[in-house]
Amino acid sequence: MRRAGLWLSLFVACCVASGVLNYWHMPAGGFIGPMLVGIAFGIGGSGLRLPRRCFKLGQGTVGVLIAHAMTMSVLITILDGWLVMLLATAITLLLSLLVGIVLVRYGGLPGSTAAWGTTPGAAAAMVAMAEEREDTDPRIVAAMQYVRVVCVVLVGALVSHWLGVSDTPSRSGGGFPDDLVGAVDLAITLAVIVGGVWLCDRRLPAGALLGPMLIGTVLHLAGWATLSMPAPLLMLAYGFIGVYVGLRFDRDALATVARSLGKMVMASIVLIGLCALSALLMVGLMDTSFITAYLATSPGGLDSMTIIAIDTHADLGLVVALQTLRLFTVVLIGPAMARFIARFAPSANTS
Repeated sequence: MRRAGLWLSLFVACCVASGVLNYWHMPAGGFIGPMLVGIAFGIGGSGLRLPRRCFKLGQGTVGVLIAHAMTMSVLITILDGWLVMLLATAITLLLSLLVGIVLVRYGGLPGSTAAWGTTPGAAAAMVAMAEEREDTDPRIVAAMQYVRVVCVVLVGALVSHWLGVSDTPSRSGGGFPDDLVGAVDLAITLAVIVGGVWLCDRRLPAGALLGPMLIGTVLHLAGWATLSMPAPLLMLAYGFIGVYVGLRFDRDALATVARSLGKMVMASIVLIGLCALSALLMVGLMDTSFITAYLATSPGGLDSMTIIAIDTHADLGLVVALQTLRLFTVVLIGPAMARFIARFAPSANTS
């Protein structure tokens, strides 16, 4: 009964938080509200854990939403700007590397563990790779990765709000369909989500998001299916992702990194600021808006940046392309980056 009461309280709190943030026109309020509630429940010692499959299905829904917004003109724009995207990816990785070296050197955390925690990329992928190593503590890696994710998401949403780009409705649809054709479209959409997650989750980095996105894009652009994205489905997906990230912040994880938490947050803020400066360069090179360049170069997760991009009407294709490019790059060179960063740890921490 106590556990059921906690889940009910979590659900109600998520609804209230999402409603308040949406009322304030905060971008991605349906994601940020549940994430903050999840953090509060996790630190409060609730002991709740959202099943990982819910998180994966939430990512899959966001992937189909990306596919729903894709057009041939968007793809052509991405192909035309591939050289600038490579440059932007290289700049973001270099900035992340420099900030990671400073944090490892002066952050007071074990060298190898801190190196994995500061490596930019998909937080879940970095934690999974860190768990395979005997010389790292995956709890600290998870805490460090998700601290950066939270900082990036909150700063990104605030920047978008201050720029005044979230006053119009997002690309989400209305309620659930009430006719046969709409029901069929929704059934196809759900099949793409579930099938894409099942097929690609363990075969691709961030496969739970990229799999449904790729399948949905092919079906959508070829005209073989009409993807249906009702608002309640999107809000449920946003809530799953936000709560899953938030509940990762339990007492044990934060107690382990308590002494270095301030430095971790400061390092994240510095990295965000440096990436924002690189976004200014990208604005001139790609003739795009600052908010698009900012979200594309931000060192956050592909799913969270996509959600903010959707609500702010940024150039979704460019944001997804750059974030995906960096994701694959980091997965390929992440171990080498972590080993390089670990060399700069004080000798007392690397023993």
